[in-house]
Amino acid sequence: MELSKKALSIKPSSTLAISSKASQLKGEGKDIVTFGVGEPDFDTPEHIRKAGIAAIENGDTRYTAAAGTPQLRQAVCDKLKRDNGLNYVPAQVIISNGAKHSLMNAFMAILNEADEVIIPAPYWLSYSEMVKIAGGTPVIVHTKKENHFMLTQEELEGAYSERTKAVVLTSPSNPTGMVTSYEDLKMVADFAVEKDIFVISDEIYEKLIYDEDKKHISIASLGEEIYNRTIVINGVSKSYAMTGWRIGFAAAPMEVAKLMASLQSHMASNPNAIAQVATLEALNGPQDCVEEMCVEFKKRRDYIFEREEAIPLIHALKPEGAFYLFVDVSGTYGKTYGGVQIQSAADFASILLEEKFVAVVPCADFGMPDHIRLSYATSMELIKKGMDRIEEMVKELL
Repeated sequence: MELSKKALSIKPSSTLAISSKASQLKGEGKDIVTFGVGEPDFDTPEHIRKAGIAAIENGDTRYTAAAGTPQLRQAVCDKLKRDNGLNYVPAQVIISNGAKHSLMNAFMAILNEADEVIIPAPYWLSYSEMVKIAGGTPVIVHTKKENHFMLTQEELEGAYSERTKAVVLTSPSNPTGMVTSYEDLKMVADFAVEKDIFVISDEIYEKLIYDEDKKHISIASLGEEIYNRTIVINGVSKSYAMTGWRIGFAAAPMEVAKLMASLQSHMASNPNAIAQVATLEALNGPQDCVEEMCVEFKKRRDYIFEREEAIPLIHALKPEGAFYLFVDVSGTYGKTYGGVQIQSAADFASILLEEKFVAVVPCADFGMPDHIRLSYATSMELIKKGMDRIEEMVKELL
């Protein structure tokens, strides 16, 4: 019996092999330090947890409207106005089971077979697979380190074709941690308006920015014409340490929002009712918890970057947001460790795990096979231990 060609065409993440090996070694009693997990190590703030408990006790456990409760959709509108200067009505907002679900809804709502989506690399590895699931074709544009991995006008024009339907933006970026400037956003906005294409703006890390001279700007705020072509994606997983609650949201032009809500009604009925109540508290309640996490992430960012820069053969740009350090390890290529020659970031990551018991993410699936990603969403104690081991391994290559 033949299985789905589309499903078979979706490649599993190459990071699974590292994760599997790390789990195996941990099961064998090895002291594994992992820099792989892209989620805050903080507990969900207490007032949000209590709201979830109250939802259960109050019987808020039944189906809701497919696109989310009216109260939460209004709260998202309020948040987008307050934080981003964007005016939406609840009918333009779709609450989903995580921002990944929001992204999938968006791609399925706008793409037809063979439509192309421009994705700047490095990119979060699921974007390209989502585009393929939705019937589209990902067009990967490899950005340059000297441009802080930002799209240039020339790169965007070179990737465009008559089949281009959308371009994906992520700021702050996973995996680089870079924050897109107003000038770069304006360039993309002008291009999207001129070519009449959509922008999928993934803003899930917007509240995790560490330097005073950097700020998050939503591209949809740059004028009515780009507003009408932008699908804003966000959620509470990263900013409020709510990864397991699985609530994301999208705000879109009305006709797109209606399609996304219709798709979701058939695929998932509705987002988790209990988590929606907790998210309402997250958005409307005290915001001190977000600032406290941000302060701690900045300390970790400063420390891990300082440590990395002191290690020979490897290099990274200082991340401006999110909680990732994107490290170029190509300087180690040709070096031999334990009889194994390093020829890729995957080789580097494999040796690091097996010899030093440190798990990192090799970034071939992010469009950058010479890089690894380190998540500093873990304790300072583990960051110090892990960086000690990375330094030890690299110096043994010299």
